[in-house]
Amino acid sequence: MKNFLIILFIMTFISVDIKAQRKVKSKSFNTVLNIMLNHDVKEITVSEAQKNSAILLDAREKNEYDVSHIKNAVYVGYDNFNISKLYSIPKNKEIIIYCSIGKRSEKITEKLIKAGYTNVCNLYGGIFEWVNEGNSVVDLHNRNTNKVHAYGRFWSQFLDKGEKVYN
Repeated sequence: MKNFLIILFIMTFISVDIKAQRKVKSKSFNTVLNIMLNHDVKEITVSEAQKNSAILLDAREKNEYDVSHIKNAVYVGYDNFNISKLYSIPKNKEIIIYCSIGKRSEKITEKLIKAGYTNVCNLYGGIFEWVNEGNSVVDLHNRNTNKVHAYGRFWSQFLDKGEKVYN
């Protein structure tokens, strides 16, 4: 039985990776994302997001945002997310939501869709992939920084570039 479960677990990883379109550069990160995310909202890659003039919403916690964030991103948080703070944004405006890897931002994207927002998407791979692809981030004072909140030891293995910060 134990061997069967191990084989089933390995086959799950293989089948997910074979079926999934590769949206981040790291094969292992892509595999984890394909397992972790529900993929029930529109997803946008980093290269697509770079060409986009959408409003960026950061769905991480305040301490993560304070370490660094994508320039001009608006902090909305996750645990204390309050959609009423976004009512000034037109419901048809292009919005990209991100977090560390895309799981929390996927949930916030779902909430925006339920609230009637029609042009929202989740940044696949989050700020980790943003930095991994060589894009800059800024600190709380809008200065370029190399620091990125790594969220946790397990997740930090998918952040290939930048200085990992834990707090």
